Amino acid sequence: MDLDHILNELEQKGLRNDETQSDKSLKYLNITKDTGEFLRVIVLATRSSKILEVGTSNGYSTIWLASSIPIEGTVTTIEYSERKAEEALSNFKKADIANKIVFLKGYAQAVLKNLSDQYDLIFLDADRSKYMDMMQDILRLLKIGGLIVCDNAISHESELAEFTAYLRSKQNFSTSLVPVGKGEFLAYKSYNEQV
Repeated sequence: MDLDHILNELEQKGLRNDETQSDKSLKYLNITKDTGEFLRVIVLATRSSKILEVGTSNGYSTIWLASSIPIEGTVTTIEYSERKAEEALSNFKKADIANKIVFLKGYAQAVLKNLSDQYDLIFLDADRSKYMDMMQDILRLLKIGGLIVCDNAISHESELAEFTAYLRSKQNFSTSLVPVGKGEFLAYKSYNEQV
């Protein structure tokens, strides 16, 4: 099965599931297809090869990211839901990109504290109420010249207000809000702050 077919299949399954599912924990809450295309262009343009994703769900966005990086690149992705984790791992095998993915199961705040690599790009698509709690680890893990991309920046603007305001206030970050999909907030790190 080719990649476009798998992505299309996952997109349709996500839309069908979320329309009929009333339990939020059982929704996939995937990115939109145009956001996937946007992420692909961003990854290719920035030549990102080490990506960190917070919030895997069923792996739809992870597949967009992993299929855009070089052969030796990796996407490290974090998911706490057992059910979604199993489905994502199965989807990675189907898409033949499991070798590019480092899957970490657990709560992002705890998992991030144990990471030490520097990432070219950090994609946030998880529990928005926890982003400020993760902020110091996100900033620590993002390399100079790296980019944070945060989903739902328009659809859930008020929930992300503190997070986006904080990054906008940082002298070492350039930010932009892109009206694609549910809204993508971008923050580019130009240097490390002096401590």
